[in-house]
Amino acid sequence: MFRSYTARIKNPRLALAAGLAVAALLQAGNGWIDPYTTQVIIFAAINVILAVSLNLVMGETGQFSLCHAAFMAVGAYASALLTGKALPALLPHLSWTGTSWVSQLFFLPVLIGAGIVAAVAGLIVGGPSLRLRGDYLAMVTLGFGEIIRVLLQNTNAVGGARGMEGILPATNLFWAIGFAVVTLYTMIALVRSTYGRGFQAVRDDEIAAAAMGIDTTRFKVTAFVIGAFFAGVAGALYAHAVEFISPEGFNFLRSFEIIVMVILGGLGRPVGVAVAAILITLLNEWLRDLSQYRMVVYALIIILFMILRPTETLVPYFRRLLPGGRKSPSAS
Repeated sequence: MFRSYTARIKNPRLALAAGLAVAALLQAGNGWIDPYTTQVIIFAAINVILAVSLNLVMGETGQFSLCHAAFMAVGAYASALLTGKALPALLPHLSWTGTSWVSQLFFLPVLIGAGIVAAVAGLIVGGPSLRLRGDYLAMVTLGFGEIIRVLLQNTNAVGGARGMEGILPATNLFWAIGFAVVTLYTMIALVRSTYGRGFQAVRDDEIAAAAMGIDTTRFKVTAFVIGAFFAGVAGALYAHAVEFISPEGFNFLRSFEIIVMVILGGLGRPVGVAVAAILITLLNEWLRDLSQYRMVVYALIIILFMILRPTETLVPYFRRLLPGGRKSPSAS
């Protein structure tokens, strides 16, 4: 949707510092924001992390993955086990209330640990499956997502089909927005690096890239693992925001929703994907009052977005709408 006219971030480091400052200010003034608005902002930030990380796989390397929600589930359950069992067992005399300084101090290692566990899962599935292409890769990733969901449903140690409740409420505006900004910065910096050219070479023509000596499988697996890491972080943030998780919350429809965000934002356009993730999150909230007709209206709006979204044929039109007349800004 934003593919043709998303402004290019000229100084990602400055944008990173500004984003982290905004996250800190919002957290400092959290008393002025009502709980519902806070929750919506957190959900929007989590969706930005999920969509931008999937864009590395789909938009930059051209691989179609249907298991991003599975990596999110791995991160969510890993972090819930860490904060619910591991850390209290290791440090039983400390206060674990979510808002205490102890919980916030250890929350960063928990988020990174959840991301690492998800990255390992991404390596396990990505190693053998990313030698496939097209529909075969989509089928393998879809199967992996269902395997994770069924395993969680039948594992009593994590609550089984009942899910896990009573999770430490440690996620706040700073962690959610901060990691969304870090994810966006990481993806932009990675794509603009020399290594990122390898991703784009694989996407544009994998056979030609292999003929030039590029290890295409290594680049695809690397993108898959990095995307899985950030999906795991998003899952951890989600688990510690809603305080309850179940396998059904990470099914195929969740993966499909993330794919819609990527496509609407524009494949290979991180900033556009982030904006699309925010808009779709807000759209879900606006339609919440429609009860049983919510999903019908939501699907119709998404279809209209797909049909009416700007394409390369509409570039001249949008150039006239932008400040400066006909000059078209570079994409992110």
